[in-house]
Amino acid sequence: MADDKVLEAQKWVNSTYGAVSGYVRCPENGQTGWSTMYALVMGLQHELGISPLVASFGPTTLSRLAALGDIGFGWSQNANIVRIIQHGLFCKGYWGANGYGEFGAVTTEAVKAIRVDMGLPDGGMGTAGGTVTPALFKCILNMDAYVVVAGGTDKIRDIQRWLNGRYWLRSAYSIGPADGIYSRDVQKALVIAIQYELGLTPNGNFGPGTQAGLRSHTLREGDSGIFVELFTAACVFNEPVIVKGQDDIEVRTTFKSSFDSKTKEFVEVFQAFSQLYGSGDANYGVGEYDTWSQLLVSMGNADREATGSDTRFEITASRARWLYDHDYRLVGRYLYDPPGSTLDKEIKPGELQTIFDAGLRVFPIYQDNARQLPDFTYGQGYQHALNAHDLASQYGFNRGTTLYFAVDYDAQQWEIDGSPQGIIAYFNGVVAGLASRGKKYFHGVYGSRNVCINVTKKTGARFSFVSGMSWGFSGNLGYSLPPNWAINQIKEFQVTNGSDVFDLDRDVWRRNSEPGSNSVNRPAGPADAFIAYVRRLYDHALAYKSANEVDTNASRLVMEYIRHEKYEGLDWWWLAGSYDGDFVAYCNARGESVTDSFTDTVTGYVLDAAHLMATANGFLVNSDPDDKGDATGGDVAGWGGDIMTFWADWRNSEEEYASPLTFCRAKLAIPGTVSSFGYTDMIEDVDGYLLAKHVAGNGNIADWVVSHYNNGGALTRFRSHFDRRWQTAGNAKSSCSKLLYGASDSKISPARFALISAAGAVLPGDYILLPGGSAKFDDFCQGFTDRQLSLIGLENSLAAQYRKNLRTYQEKAAKRAASRAGGKSVQS
Repeated sequence: MADDKVLEAQKWVNSTYGAVSGYVRCPENGQTGWSTMYALVMGLQHELGISPLVASFGPTTLSRLAALGDIGFGWSQNANIVRIIQHGLFCKGYWGANGYGEFGAVTTEAVKAIRVDMGLPDGGMGTAGGTVTPALFKCILNMDAYVVVAGGTDKIRDIQRWLNGRYWLRSAYSIGPADGIYSRDVQKALVIAIQYELGLTPNGNFGPGTQAGLRSHTLREGDSGIFVELFTAACVFNEPVIVKGQDDIEVRTTFKSSFDSKTKEFVEVFQAFSQLYGSGDANYGVGEYDTWSQLLVSMGNADREATGSDTRFEITASRARWLYDHDYRLVGRYLYDPPGSTLDKEIKPGELQTIFDAGLRVFPIYQDNARQLPDFTYGQGYQHALNAHDLASQYGFNRGTTLYFAVDYDAQQWEIDGSPQGIIAYFNGVVAGLASRGKKYFHGVYGSRNVCINVTKKTGARFSFVSGMSWGFSGNLGYSLPPNWAINQIKEFQVTNGSDVFDLDRDVWRRNSEPGSNSVNRPAGPADAFIAYVRRLYDHALAYKSANEVDTNASRLVMEYIRHEKYEGLDWWWLAGSYDGDFVAYCNARGESVTDSFTDTVTGYVLDAAHLMATANGFLVNSDPDDKGDATGGDVAGWGGDIMTFWADWRNSEEEYASPLTFCRAKLAIPGTVSSFGYTDMIEDVDGYLLAKHVAGNGNIADWVVSHYNNGGALTRFRSHFDRRWQTAGNAKSSCSKLLYGASDSKISPARFALISAAGAVLPGDYILLPGGSAKFDDFCQGFTDRQLSLIGLENSLAAQYRKNLRTYQEKAAKRAASRAGGKSVQS
């Protein structure tokens, strides 16, 4: 939306300086952007006598301003400089003046306001309020925000303002944004602050002096002071820490000056998540050097304990012994070495058995260049997935192994999101390529923290292999470890093993994540144990029915058994019926027990078996509505109950997420994100529905789990569910809307009250009566529908999109092969 005051600034700066040599005109569109700010900077440079003009507020501009002195009320040496301040203030959202060219009361108040928003005193040292220093002038002419922006939090903004207010007069410190967003600039500002407090000459790098200083600043419960403030700021920047379980939870902390019991609890959770320490370790809950390091830089303490590794070198018997003797238990090796490479990095014949014989496990890496943006398109991803699948199969890697596809450079956000060239586009191709081979293998991602976070959220990568030792990557600065991190690469070094010398990367291998392979050519799949379990229960159900003359569906008995411990009580009797206690006792007497979870064969994610079966129970008891755009109690047992809880979550998060569409895009069924309606919840809801329909159509549960999880049925789960339940996007949106407000089924209203009101949220029916409520309610339902379509889109991208891009891929591949001088590797 155009702003009249911004348009005035653009027209004035262009007309005033348009004829000056080197000046670059800005667009006259009324929208603030870097082009407008750069134009004002160049105008300022002209007024300061600087030539040539450059689109940068650098040291020369600062020094010329310093010679002028601070600019404040009544300053009249140059009306155009005052006017540039005023236009800059308007572009930042402050009312800069009632008239241009004179630094009067209105401009003074605007400067006071921006200073307070930054966290600065409203006047300079010993000067009147509302003064513009050279450093403040630079801030007025940049694009930093000093109020909380979308996605930001007041908690982080408080720390930003505290840093600005305490260090802004220090020469190495640059006034930073106060927008509530943790970023690389904020992280660097924190390191500079630590260096000042350590008595060092600050440079923002985590060098030997900083490391030595922090080794002598261990913090414990009961401590207080400036280092506790700096430490707890770093803790806030690394929140939330996700504690994995059947229901993942987020653990958060606060910025404070005392190391209290709550701080200790957060540190314990962070240390466990980062695999630093656990219960019983002397440093558990203590802010010592390893914890400081892990909070501040992506590699943490590069010399910490690590049991994982990766290398481009063949693991011979002697190298395997060296690894084992030095406490390594996992090694990453390459599936492929592209044509023209001189690195000779692919797995050699017999090497895997050598690794296994030494007591080590292996994880496979796929890299074909992957060093620049042109290496990443959908077609390349698809082709690489086919090649990776075929190679992994030839090596004998077992079904359910994660193949790590590399992004071996510092990809920026625009490159991650780009299309047709882009990291996400590439991984969409990877997903499609692996799916076209039956999804024998899962996809993982190697890259910076930001790459791993994005690829996981947008394509469902199973695990992240983080390039933590590349601590200077912008994608590792201002980002916490991905929730699904499995391997963190922290140091490259050279091994000397007698006369043998080879390079090795030290990797922190996270417990209970990537299992690694210790065998090949094993026929079992990741869900085989669960499939066999369901078959046993089904056989028990048939025998139980026959012996006791029970007139009920055997598949329903199996559903009831698996869900009976977690999903019982009146609420579930209302939605899905009670369970047969005699059958539960019958199974228990035969050595059975409830299996809580199993691994999905398509995504690799762990699914909640009880939730899946409770959902199936609900849909089996309750038929679909005649009108596909309506809702029933069966929906409440599945996606409907989850969307009710998700509505309550949005209402309780509306201060941070004013837009329900933004909230849905950030939280609704997103892999690697904690949510009341998570990614696996959606899978369980969809699979439960499909199972119920199969059983209702005279099928049985034992055959369905085989067909769905081992014979490809789950490859199209989202499309199958959508087509059967809703058929159109309009019906999906209408169904969501009626379930939240207006459905006629008597089972829905009590559930709505219990799930939404009990969470302290306004019921949708009351919310839509509030100003703007109806439009936001509509956006919320649209967000639900959009997510259904996006899941189908990822699932159905397959061969059609691949064929569309194949010719371009082949042409580029031919050119690359002709010009390639040599290959690159993850560790090079």
